[in-house]
Amino acid sequence: MPAGDGRHSGAIGLDKNTDPHTADRSTDSKAFDDLPSADRLTRVRVVLTRTSHPGNIGAAARACKTMGLTQLWLVAPQRFPDDEAIARASGATDLLDTARVVPTLADALHGTVAAVALTARARELAAPQVAPREAAGLLMTRADAGEVALVFGNEQSGLSGDEAALCGWLCQIPTNPLYSSLNLAAAVQILAYEMRLATLAGQQLRTAGDAPDPAPFEDVERFHEHLLRVLAELDFYDPANPRRLEPKLRRLFAKAQLERDEVNILRGLLTAIEQGR
Repeated sequence: MPAGDGRHSGAIGLDKNTDPHTADRSTDSKAFDDLPSADRLTRVRVVLTRTSHPGNIGAAARACKTMGLTQLWLVAPQRFPDDEAIARASGATDLLDTARVVPTLADALHGTVAAVALTARARELAAPQVAPREAAGLLMTRADAGEVALVFGNEQSGLSGDEAALCGWLCQIPTNPLYSSLNLAAAVQILAYEMRLATLAGQQLRTAGDAPDPAPFEDVERFHEHLLRVLAELDFYDPANPRRLEPKLRRLFAKAQLERDEVNILRGLLTAIEQGR
């Protein structure tokens, strides 16, 4: 099925008008109910972006289920649903049945409070880079505040620069530099294992009393839009010739790891500037 043809705009089995952001999610976590903090794993979205081979979707679903991850989000897959995905899922077809299919990565990140993008190459003006274990700790800490996302790119081309810029951190798996190619499902398995390990070990970057209240993805995006609009009004930013300012600003605020009240303060400051106070 060609990507973006609109035939599957939501989860398999959902009405075509169902909003993928609000539809009930199947957690299928009964096998993990006796494990500490297992519910936090159900708050992790594994996002596959523009996947070209349906077998990789099925294998990724299997990798997720073995580690207790239950949410699979698909951004404009080239062929899905597909018999090859079912065959490669090997008993994890429930994740395929409840997979959310959306047209853009921004749709897949709507409602999340943190996202890590997997990348196989260094990127200029990119978000802060973390190792897989650190990425898992960051996400599981923030899973107490809301849903989080692990984002994987297309098998051949990876994530575009604009897609990677939507995520707060980049993560690179330290493979053999002489042979660094990883299958998509293998990369998902490594990160899924690290997420489970972080949960079972109770790994935290902050104490429970100092838990972050991260700003949701859509709030941060609205802040970026507001900031660029005000900068344009001040003739500090030219939307027709943005050059490197926008990615530099995104990187700056990604490092800050903005919390909800901080975004509100910054939006208030921008509004005051607009009103000439």
